[in-house]
Amino acid sequence: MVRIKICGVRTPADAKFAADAGADAVGLNFYPQSPRHVTPQQAAAIVRELPAFTSAVGVFVGMQLRQVCAIAFQLGLRGVQTYDEQPPTEDTFPFAHVPAFRVKDQTGLDHVRRFVDAATALKRKPAAVLIDSHVPGQFGGTGHAAPWELLQHFDVGVPLILAGGLTPENVAEAIALVRPWGVDVASGVESAPGVKDPDKVTRFVKNSRSS
Repeated sequence: MVRIKICGVRTPADAKFAADAGADAVGLNFYPQSPRHVTPQQAAAIVRELPAFTSAVGVFVGMQLRQVCAIAFQLGLRGVQTYDEQPPTEDTFPFAHVPAFRVKDQTGLDHVRRFVDAATALKRKPAAVLIDSHVPGQFGGTGHAAPWELLQHFDVGVPLILAGGLTPENVAEAIALVRPWGVDVASGVESAPGVKDPDKVTRFVKNSRSS
Protein backbone atom coordinates (compact mmCIF):
# COMPACT_ATOMS: atom_id res chain seq x y z
CA MET A 1 0.00 0.00 0.00
CA VAL A 2 1.37 3.38 -0.99
CA ARG A 3 2.16 5.80 1.84
CA ILE A 4 0.83 9.36 1.68
CA LYS A 5 2.35 12.59 2.96
CA ILE A 6 0.42 15.85 2.86
CA CYS A 7 3.15 18.49 2.83
CA GLY A 8 3.16 22.16 3.68
CA VAL A 9 0.52 21.91 6.38
CA ARG A 10 0.24 25.23 8.23
CA THR A 11 -2.58 24.83 10.76
CA PRO A 12 -3.55 22.27 13.41
CA ALA A 13 -6.97 21.91 11.77
CA ASP A 14 -5.46 21.06 8.38
CA ALA A 15 -3.12 18.55 10.01
CA LYS A 16 -5.93 16.80 11.84
CA PHE A 17 -8.09 16.72 8.72
CA ALA A 18 -5.26 15.20 6.67
CA ALA A 19 -4.70 12.55 9.32
CA ASP A 20 -8.41 11.75 9.60
CA ALA A 21 -8.60 11.50 5.81
CA GLY A 22 -5.98 8.76 5.94
CA ALA A 23 -2.62 10.46 5.38
CA ASP A 24 0.33 8.63 6.94
CA ALA A 25 2.35 11.80 7.46
CA VAL A 26 2.19 15.57 7.30
CA GLY A 27 5.05 17.79 6.23
CA LEU A 28 6.06 20.92 8.13
CA ASN A 29 8.03 23.34 5.97
CA PHE A 30 10.73 25.31 7.77
CA TYR A 31 12.09 27.01 4.65
CA PRO A 32 11.47 30.77 5.20
CA GLN A 33 11.04 31.54 1.49
CA SER A 34 8.20 29.05 1.08
CA PRO A 35 4.55 30.22 1.18
CA ARG A 36 4.02 27.17 3.41
CA HIS A 37 6.64 28.17 5.96
CA VAL A 38 5.97 27.57 9.65
CA THR A 39 8.03 28.51 12.69
CA PRO A 40 8.94 25.92 15.32
CA GLN A 41 6.33 27.50 17.59
CA GLN A 42 3.61 27.14 14.95
CA ALA A 43 4.79 23.61 14.20
CA ALA A 44 4.47 22.60 17.84
CA ALA A 45 0.75 23.41 17.82
CA ILE A 46 0.35 21.34 14.65
CA VAL A 47 2.23 18.32 16.04
CA ARG A 48 0.11 18.40 19.21
CA GLU A 49 -3.01 17.94 17.06
CA LEU A 50 -1.80 14.80 15.26
CA PRO A 51 -3.19 11.37 16.16
CA ALA A 52 -0.80 8.85 17.66
CA PHE A 53 0.04 7.02 14.43
CA THR A 54 0.40 9.98 12.08
CA SER A 55 4.00 11.08 11.57
CA ALA A 56 5.28 14.65 11.39
CA VAL A 57 8.16 15.25 8.97
CA GLY A 58 10.18 18.46 8.83
CA VAL A 59 11.27 19.96 5.49
CA PHE A 60 14.52 21.92 5.61
CA VAL A 61 16.52 23.83 2.99
CA GLY A 62 20.03 25.17 3.55
CA MET A 63 20.10 24.55 7.29
CA GLN A 64 22.97 22.91 9.17
CA LEU A 65 22.16 19.29 9.98
CA ARG A 66 22.82 19.80 13.68
CA GLN A 67 20.20 22.56 13.77
CA VAL A 68 17.80 20.40 11.75
CA CYS A 69 18.08 17.59 14.29
CA ALA A 70 17.71 20.04 17.19
CA ILE A 71 14.39 21.25 15.80
CA ALA A 72 13.29 17.68 15.11
CA PHE A 73 14.12 16.72 18.71
CA GLN A 74 12.33 19.77 20.11
CA LEU A 75 9.14 18.94 18.19
CA GLY A 76 9.25 15.15 18.28
CA LEU A 77 9.37 14.78 14.51
CA ARG A 78 9.57 11.33 12.95
CA GLY A 79 11.71 12.34 9.99
CA VAL A 80 13.64 15.14 8.33
CA GLN A 81 13.54 15.94 4.62
CA THR A 82 16.50 17.92 3.29
CA TYR A 83 17.72 19.29 -0.03
CA ASP A 84 21.46 18.57 0.00
CA GLU A 85 24.03 17.98 -2.73
CA GLN A 86 26.21 15.80 -0.50
CA PRO A 87 25.49 12.97 1.96
CA PRO A 88 24.99 14.01 5.60
CA THR A 89 28.10 14.81 7.59
CA GLU A 90 26.46 13.53 10.78
CA ASP A 91 24.12 10.73 11.78
CA THR A 92 20.47 11.83 11.85
CA PHE A 93 19.33 8.95 14.09
CA PRO A 94 16.70 8.66 15.56
CA PHE A 95 15.16 10.77 12.80
CA ALA A 96 14.50 9.14 9.44
CA HIS A 97 16.47 11.06 6.82
CA VAL A 98 14.77 11.63 3.47
CA PRO A 99 17.01 13.55 1.06
CA ALA A 100 14.98 15.25 -1.67
CA PHE A 101 16.19 15.67 -5.24
CA ARG A 102 14.91 17.94 -8.01
CA VAL A 103 15.22 15.81 -11.14
CA LYS A 104 14.67 16.71 -14.78
CA ASP A 105 16.65 14.06 -16.68
CA GLN A 106 18.83 10.96 -16.42
CA THR A 107 21.74 13.02 -15.13
CA GLY A 108 19.67 13.91 -12.09
CA LEU A 109 18.92 10.26 -11.41
CA ASP A 110 22.61 9.40 -11.72
CA HIS A 111 23.28 12.00 -9.02
CA VAL A 112 20.69 10.38 -6.74
CA ARG A 113 22.38 7.01 -7.21
CA ARG A 114 25.82 8.42 -6.38
CA PHE A 115 24.40 10.20 -3.31
CA VAL A 116 22.83 7.01 -1.94
CA ASP A 117 25.96 4.95 -2.65
CA ALA A 118 28.17 7.50 -0.88
CA ALA A 119 25.81 7.81 2.09
CA THR A 120 25.60 4.02 2.39
CA ALA A 121 29.40 3.78 2.39
CA LEU A 122 29.42 6.25 5.29
CA LYS A 123 26.84 4.08 7.11
CA ARG A 124 24.27 6.85 6.72
CA LYS A 125 21.92 5.18 4.25
CA PRO A 126 18.77 7.30 3.71
CA ALA A 127 15.45 6.03 4.99
CA ALA A 128 14.04 6.93 1.56
CA VAL A 129 14.65 9.34 -1.31
CA LEU A 130 12.12 11.89 -2.51
CA ILE A 131 12.10 12.72 -6.22
CA ASP A 132 10.65 16.13 -7.05
CA SER A 133 10.43 18.15 -10.25
CA HIS A 134 13.25 20.52 -11.14
CA VAL A 135 12.20 24.16 -11.15
CA PRO A 136 15.13 26.60 -10.89
CA GLY A 137 15.25 28.41 -7.57
CA GLN A 138 12.30 26.56 -6.05
CA PHE A 139 12.23 23.69 -3.56
CA GLY A 140 8.97 21.77 -3.75
CA GLY A 141 5.37 22.90 -4.04
CA THR A 142 5.81 24.07 -7.64
CA GLY A 143 2.98 22.10 -9.23
CA HIS A 144 5.34 20.80 -11.94
CA ALA A 145 5.46 17.05 -12.50
CA ALA A 146 8.58 14.97 -11.96
CA PRO A 147 9.74 12.82 -14.93
CA TRP A 148 7.53 9.79 -14.29
CA GLU A 149 8.75 7.79 -17.31
CA LEU A 150 12.37 7.98 -16.16
CA LEU A 151 11.36 6.68 -12.75
CA GLN A 152 9.55 3.55 -13.95
CA HIS A 153 12.45 1.20 -13.21
CA PHE A 154 14.54 3.42 -10.97
CA ASP A 155 15.80 1.58 -7.90
CA VAL A 156 18.60 2.77 -5.62
CA GLY A 157 17.99 0.28 -2.83
CA VAL A 158 15.88 2.55 -0.63
CA PRO A 159 12.16 3.43 -0.81
CA LEU A 160 11.20 6.05 -3.41
CA ILE A 161 8.76 8.84 -2.60
CA LEU A 162 7.25 10.55 -5.64
CA ALA A 163 6.50 14.28 -5.49
CA GLY A 164 6.05 17.11 -7.97
CA GLY A 165 2.81 18.08 -9.66
CA LEU A 166 0.66 15.37 -8.10
CA THR A 167 -3.09 16.05 -7.86
CA PRO A 168 -6.22 14.04 -7.05
CA GLU A 169 -6.72 13.72 -10.80
CA ASN A 170 -3.32 12.27 -11.75
CA VAL A 171 -2.02 10.49 -8.65
CA ALA A 172 -3.48 7.11 -9.56
CA GLU A 173 -1.82 7.26 -12.98
CA ALA A 174 1.49 8.29 -11.43
CA ILE A 175 1.39 5.44 -8.92
CA ALA A 176 0.51 2.90 -11.62
CA LEU A 177 3.47 4.06 -13.74
CA VAL A 178 6.18 4.64 -11.13
CA ARG A 179 5.12 2.24 -8.35
CA PRO A 180 6.59 4.43 -5.61
CA TRP A 181 6.75 3.49 -1.94
CA GLY A 182 5.08 6.79 -1.12
CA VAL A 183 3.62 9.97 -2.62
CA ASP A 184 4.03 13.54 -1.42
CA VAL A 185 1.70 16.43 -2.28
CA ALA A 186 1.55 20.12 -1.39
CA SER A 187 0.16 22.51 -4.00
CA GLY A 188 -1.98 19.79 -5.61
CA VAL A 189 -4.37 19.73 -2.65
CA GLU A 190 -4.61 23.49 -2.07
CA SER A 191 -7.12 26.22 -2.87
CA ALA A 192 -4.30 28.81 -2.49
CA PRO A 193 -0.61 28.56 -1.55
CA GLY A 194 -0.46 27.13 1.95
CA VAL A 195 -4.24 26.67 2.23
CA LYS A 196 -5.30 23.03 2.11
CA ASP A 197 -8.59 22.17 0.39
CA PRO A 198 -10.44 19.45 2.36
CA ASP A 199 -12.16 18.04 -0.74
CA LYS A 200 -8.87 17.78 -2.64
CA VAL A 201 -7.14 16.16 0.32
CA THR A 202 -9.93 13.61 0.65
CA ARG A 203 -9.90 12.78 -3.06
CA PHE A 204 -6.10 12.59 -3.18
CA VAL A 205 -5.99 10.03 -0.39
CA LYS A 206 -8.87 8.03 -1.87
CA ASN A 207 -7.36 7.96 -5.36
CA SER A 208 -3.93 7.04 -4.00
CA ARG A 209 -5.34 4.12 -2.07
CA SER A 210 -7.35 2.86 -5.04
CA SER A 211 -4.22 2.49 -7.22
